[in-house]
Amino acid sequence: MLTIDIDPVAFSIGSINISWYGMMVALAVLTLLAITLREAKRLGVSQDTVYSFFLWGIIGGFIGARLIVVQWDYYIAHPGSIFNFIGYPAFSLYGAIIGALIAVWAYMRVKKIPLQDLAVVYDTVAVGAPVAQAIGRIGCTINGCCYGKPTSLPWAVIYTNPMSACGFRGIPLHPTQLYFLLWNLVVFAVVWRLRGRLKPQGSLFMLYLCLYAAGDFSLRFLRVNEPFLLGLHQGQIISLAILAVCLPLFIRRMRRAAQK
Repeated sequence: MLTIDIDPVAFSIGSINISWYGMMVALAVLTLLAITLREAKRLGVSQDTVYSFFLWGIIGGFIGARLIVVQWDYYIAHPGSIFNFIGYPAFSLYGAIIGALIAVWAYMRVKKIPLQDLAVVYDTVAVGAPVAQAIGRIGCTINGCCYGKPTSLPWAVIYTNPMSACGFRGIPLHPTQLYFLLWNLVVFAVVWRLRGRLKPQGSLFMLYLCLYAAGDFSLRFLRVNEPFLLGLHQGQIISLAILAVCLPLFIRRMRRAAQK
């Protein structure tokens, strides 16, 4: 079993605490930007377009990660906690995705950018997104958030640091953060293999969403979360909604492409 006794705070600058989680999120964002720019160059998308979309995506994603899926009523009562990377609660990935999509769509409408151009940009994001998510899960592992249910498996993880966000300290738990990390790498391998092969544009991003949603729905059965509807977690409901919308569209796209 793996024991984690790491202080979530990496270092402090005066009264400002810099957490491992926050640094991993920052590294994830930079990695996503670097891979997106690389893919954009390959697909002939201008860097200015990527930077504009990325800026609005970051703003929308940050707000969404805090307000859309997690308990937004907590932030209404404690608005200063929106900028707190330590403690309750951490970022919500689905909130980030939803917020980013809304922000980019709004930017696209204001600038009257063709939908096809947006689809190409989304495909560039699909390659780097799972890598960025994997890096973010390293932060989750250190922070202790997104922890799993108790288990007796030999690869269980035990959190002992009193500042950990884990709610079950000293108890062997499923290392769900690492499960998600590994699944993100699997998604990256599939997306990387198929990049440039799926038509029309936007199909690669749709595949990424389907793969991640399928893994997220399954792995959340091992996480500790409050039931939301029909015994399922809130994230699982969102995963099912994504699959219900994106999977039929993806299959339809592939069939049409095969007939041409």
